[in-house]
Amino acid sequence: MKLWDSISESIQSVTGKPFEIASQQSIGGGCINEAYKITGKTATGENDQAWFVKLNQTSGLKMFEAEHKGLQELSNTNTIRVPKPLCSGVAENKAYLVMEYIELTSRGADPAQLGQQLAAMHQVTTKQFGYVCDNTIGSTPQVNTPEKDWVGFWQRHRLGYQLQLAARKGGGGGLQRKGEQLMDQFSALFTDYRPKASLLHGDLWGGNCSSDCEGSPVIYDPAVYYGDHEADLAMTELFGGFGHTFYSAYADVFPIDAGYPVRKTLYNLYHILNHFNLFGGGYAAQAESMIDHLLVELS
Repeated sequence: MKLWDSISESIQSVTGKPFEIASQQSIGGGCINEAYKITGKTATGENDQAWFVKLNQTSGLKMFEAEHKGLQELSNTNTIRVPKPLCSGVAENKAYLVMEYIELTSRGADPAQLGQQLAAMHQVTTKQFGYVCDNTIGSTPQVNTPEKDWVGFWQRHRLGYQLQLAARKGGGGGLQRKGEQLMDQFSALFTDYRPKASLLHGDLWGGNCSSDCEGSPVIYDPAVYYGDHEADLAMTELFGGFGHTFYSAYADVFPIDAGYPVRKTLYNLYHILNHFNLFGGGYAAQAESMIDHLLVELS
């Protein structure tokens, strides 16, 4: 069966409505997956269904299944809008993920609403850090083995994992020596701070946030897990920040601890190391500079 016929059948099976693809439009913007908007005809011949489809090689099925699960987890909170996932599978040597198509605008989300809704999402908590499955951060595997101890989770599955990858990618020398020193010391940042396991988007930079046609915030392309809410908040500052109104509105709902300005560097170090592991270049020097800053704060 051809790829798009198989996807049509899957959509019809899940929705319980007749579906025949009337048009498909390639959508740019991603470096990992192919992306399409498809519209479909109903039994009356009207084009009243639209879906967003991601495609990858068959090896990408687990990645899509994890994204499906994460989007559903976020959607279930009824706090901030995400594309609702529909189905995933394999056909014609391609893995696919189908989700709700949301018409996004270029004007950006209302920052106060975004801050309030994200804070409300972060107030959804569980007993352990991590998630029910591993997923990916970019194209890098992200280990989410559940643990009760946040510091241990971050040591093993975030900072330590990325440092191990960096060593294999050529990021040795000072980066590794200082990284190991930081691994031994950063628990001091949590002496008087005990984070709860909040539901996180996991990859919340400006490129993964927009607004729908009504101006309501929409977040997408998640790397979901449960962790310190500051980890999500920190990444919003990594590539330019979301603005004062956003952070003020967030803090009105979920107050920000006084130690956050230091810990945010620890959390963003994970993403900078991941960028080195994915793209190389000057990210190793940036990561080492961040480690230096943290070691000074800890001295």
